[in-house]
Amino acid sequence: MRVFSTLDEVAGAANTELGSSDWVTIDQKRVDQFADATGDHQWIHVDVDRAKTGPFGGTIAHGYLTLSLIPWLGSQIFKLATPGAKLNYGLNKVRFAAPVPVGSDIRLSVKLGDVEETSSGLRATFKHTIEIDGGDKPACVAETVVLLMR
Repeated sequence: MRVFSTLDEVAGAANTELGSSDWVTIDQKRVDQFADATGDHQWIHVDVDRAKTGPFGGTIAHGYLTLSLIPWLGSQIFKLATPGAKLNYGLNKVRFAAPVPVGSDIRLSVKLGDVEETSSGLRATFKHTIEIDGGDKPACVAETVVLLMR
């Protein structure tokens, strides 16, 4: 795991690959819990029997479930241990290029993109790719932006 202790370390790592997480299996229990938490009980996610005859041959993870795993999977790759506050600034873009069938293994790869100086610290862009083991396309590509305060 890469640990960034100072803002200078973060700035010095701009546009570099940070690594990949371990593989994690997306099971139906996780999908059902996400459906309960968000109120999104669409049958392609939670109705195992109906989904068998649906477009994906089984249930699939919610796109936002896949996206929500970025912080947890990212914590296996890097840590921002800089002294000031760390604030989620937002997302530049998110794409769900392939569905994640329940039972699939996924992992995250992260690249630190641009790092910009601001009046209060740094604004860092992280480029995330969630791949599906054996898949042709990534499940999700997303750019997150973090403000690292002095």
